[in-house]
Amino acid sequence: MEQKRAVHKTIIRIRQGEREEKQDLITVEAPVTIYLNGRELVTLLCTPEKIDRLALGFLRSEGIITAIDDVASIRVRDEEGLVEIDLKCETDLIEKLYGKRTITSGCGKGTVFFNVLDSLRSSPLEGDLKISAGKIWFLMESLEERAELFKSTGCVHSAALADQEQILCFFEDIGRHNAIDKIIGECLLAGIPTDDKIIVSSGRLSSEILLKAAKLKIQLLVSRAAPTSLCIELAESLNVTLAGFVRGKRTNIYTHGWRITAD
Repeated sequence: MEQKRAVHKTIIRIRQGEREEKQDLITVEAPVTIYLNGRELVTLLCTPEKIDRLALGFLRSEGIITAIDDVASIRVRDEEGLVEIDLKCETDLIEKLYGKRTITSGCGKGTVFFNVLDSLRSSPLEGDLKISAGKIWFLMESLEERAELFKSTGCVHSAALADQEQILCFFEDIGRHNAIDKIIGECLLAGIPTDDKIIVSSGRLSSEILLKAAKLKIQLLVSRAAPTSLCIELAESLNVTLAGFVRGKRTNIYTHGWRITAD
């Protein structure tokens, strides 16, 4: 059974000079530790739901696995916050990464393993995916409609995988990186191809988010927030389209604008 993703706490609220105690719904932040081939690899701080997806997505993002076929078994111990994954083989990379590490929930540095310089040598993505601005606005509206935990607590990010018509899978988490990794894990488990898909996010687009998407051959990232300068530089070189500040009928296109057409 998965841990609760929100709990009730008593708080004091002051409004217009009036002070009162009330019950408020608070987002749960909890550690989840990944064990790889019987050894502790990393601890992630996250919203403790779908932690099997989180663990698989993290391993895929870090280049430890490339497909679900690399995994021999996966065991989830929700109450203890543990995910135990055994791989069919062990590489030199895994050996270098072993050791106790804690990764923040994602506002600063989201990972400790990823080497950004490696990505700078990556080949630009191929693909001619196109979408109208109207469809982008619709996908963002759909994301916001599904964000029930955010509506209740105001304390999480949302992310979704979409095609050109609708959202295919959706996750909320205290960390932007975690929400994307849960999408990646879902794609691995469900066998969802990603090279013709779109990522829609509520959080800012950082270089790490861009690189997670590029590894999946995602050509288009859509966000309610803005991208960073390094994210834009990487998107330019990797042939990825960035659309930020998607709010109402407004969109800023930062890179490769030919993929987004006016209505």
